[in-house]
Amino acid sequence: MSKRVEGKVAIVTGGAQGMGRTHSQLLAEEGASVIVTDVDSVAGQETVRLIEDAGGSAAFIQHDVASASDWDTVVKHAMDSHGRIDVLVNNAGILVFKSLQDTEEEEWDRIVEVNAKGTFLGCKAVLPAMRHSAAPSIINISSMYGIIGAPNAAAYEASKGAVRTLTKAAAVDLGPFGIRVNSVHPGVIDTAMTRDILADPEGAKALLGTTILGRAAQPQEVSNCVVFLASDEASFITGAELVVDGGYIAQ
Repeated sequence: MSKRVEGKVAIVTGGAQGMGRTHSQLLAEEGASVIVTDVDSVAGQETVRLIEDAGGSAAFIQHDVASASDWDTVVKHAMDSHGRIDVLVNNAGILVFKSLQDTEEEEWDRIVEVNAKGTFLGCKAVLPAMRHSAAPSIINISSMYGIIGAPNAAAYEASKGAVRTLTKAAAVDLGPFGIRVNSVHPGVIDTAMTRDILADPEGAKALLGTTILGRAAQPQEVSNCVVFLASDEASFITGAELVVDGGYIAQ
């Protein structure tokens, strides 16, 4: 039985831990050669080791997604090593829990720079290479909070809303080159970022109170959707937003 992304070359930003690590592992398990990027080189190398120990193919590059020159380095590595880029997962992101009134200008700038500008730079950087791919796909990781508002995350929500609409604009602009661009909108995911909150009954109630399925997702439940959008199974899907939130925003 063939693997779902057999032979594809994939870049995953923010791949050192959390969902990014799981995206990288599952893409490799399904046959992709994965280039893992992150600012954290120690955890990034650990992701590569885990992939290689499982029989997959991966490499790590230290990468600040808000740096155009860093993007040039990543793309050059992919082209020098593999000769093409088929999949980009713009996963890197940062979150600060602060209300609008408490958010400092410097915090706003950095969150928007990484989450929104980083996604823009990634889409732009891979374009020349992806024009030569047989089935190119860009997957931008937004959030359910790119669709709805919630307390104490104003800058994060603004940046993820930008990712949501940037994805649609990119789908329109890059469609003539055969490049599909879609966004994924996770809800509450059981990662290091949320684990302390979920361990507290009041915190769990606040996060999960309107989640229809009544639980947090495991990272692989989001990664399954990423692999689907990266695969040829999603060949007629572009400009779409795939909400993976257990029904949080449905009511």
